[in-house]
Parts: sequence; structure tokens; C-alpha cells
Amino acid sequence: MRIDIFTLFPEMFPMVLENSIVGRARRRGFLQVVCHQLRDFSPDRRGRVDDTVFGGGKGMLLTAEPFARGLDALCEHLGYMPYIVYLSPRGRVLDQQKARELSALPGLALLCGHYEGVDQRVLEEYGVEEISIGDYVLTGGELPAMILTDAVSRMLPGVLSEEACFEEESHYKGLLEYPQYTRPVVWRGREAPTVLLSGHHGNIEKWRREQSILVTQQNRPDLYEAYSKKLH
Repeated sequence: MRIDIFTLFPEMFPMVLENSIVGRARRRGFLQVVCHQLRDFSPDRRGRVDDTVFGGGKGMLLTAEPFARGLDALCEHLGYMPYIVYLSPRGRVLDQQKARELSALPGLALLCGHYEGVDQRVLEEYGVEEISIGDYVLTGGELPAMILTDAVSRMLPGVLSEEACFEEESHYKGLLEYPQYTRPVVWRGREAPTVLLSGHHGNIEKWRREQSILVTQQNRPDLYEAYSKKLH
């Protein structure tokens, strides 16, 4: 899979992209990530990419043309137009199902906004999907782009050692993950659940499922309600 990121701050990405699971996926050839400096596609010789907002208001807005030029150049280079995502607080909130859907695509182009966002017309021109990482506002789309890249890359075939690595995680099947424990058996007077030390796989799986349901009910009743509806 290839992910192209259009940003004003490409220097923010190397530390994330070169380490941990994302870095390993890139080194093993499962993932290619290319960061593009948005100013390189500016029609202005000084590299300007923003302007004042029509109708008044504070702040500046990223203009449409630099993103359009960047996407057109990418399309010409690849021979196809990748699926385009604009990281935006007004978009659909990223969840595990969306990450799974995006991971099945051959390529993604991520647009990182800044200031007051981007001219709406470029989103409409290219049929861009807006995705948010939560109900709050950040100063730019770079951190959300890193999060989306991480969430998508770990779903790619071969990136994790076993499918179970992500199939048992929170959100994969609609429930949050069960509590986990390791040595020592007793830590500061707190003992790990006896069932996990029993070696009885059936009982362990039953306990884990019961705990997943309990944790989801307590921490995310909205998720549990959606999960319950699927069962009926």
C-alpha cells in the first residue's frame, strides 16, 4: 500500500514513520509513505498557499490550487488517483471499521489542513472524504494523518505477526479489549485472575469475552448498545 501525505510540515513525520510498526511495515515493503511539501505546488513563486476567507472572519484559509496541483501530479506519476482523505474535525470519526476499509485500498492521499482549513471547492472537485480523529480541534492535520497511517498500516496483511494480534484488540469486533496480566502473579497484593493461570483454554476464552462485554458496558455504553443491536 502507498500513502501520500500533503502537508506544510513534512518534517514532523519521520520520527513516527521510521519507528515501531509503521517503520517495520515500510522496511519490509508492505507500506510506502511519501510526504509532499504543499508549498512545492503553489502557483505563487514565493510558495504562498493561503489567503483571507470570503465573507470575513479571523484566520487564513488554504487555497484549492496547491492541493489540486499536488493531486494531479500524483495521479500522473502513479497512473491512477488514490482515495483522498482530508483530515478534518467535521468529518466522520475514524474507527476500526474505517481503518479496515482503508487498508484494503491500493493507495491513499491524505490532505493536512491548517489555519481555518481548506477551500471547500477542492474537496468537492476530487470527491474527498473528510475524516476526524475525535470531537476536538487541533492546530493542523499532521497528527491526525499520523494516527490514520498507524491505524491503517497495522491492518495490512503481513505487518503483524498474526491476525490474532489485531483481531483480539479493542474495537475489532465491536467490543473493547479484556484486561490483560503478566508476571508476577501477585503484584503489590493484587493477584492476577486464577482462570488465566489454569491452562483451560475454554474457560479463559469465556472469561475474556465476559470481561470484554463488562468493560464495554462500563466504559463505552454507546458501543455496547450498537453491539447488542447486531446480536438481535
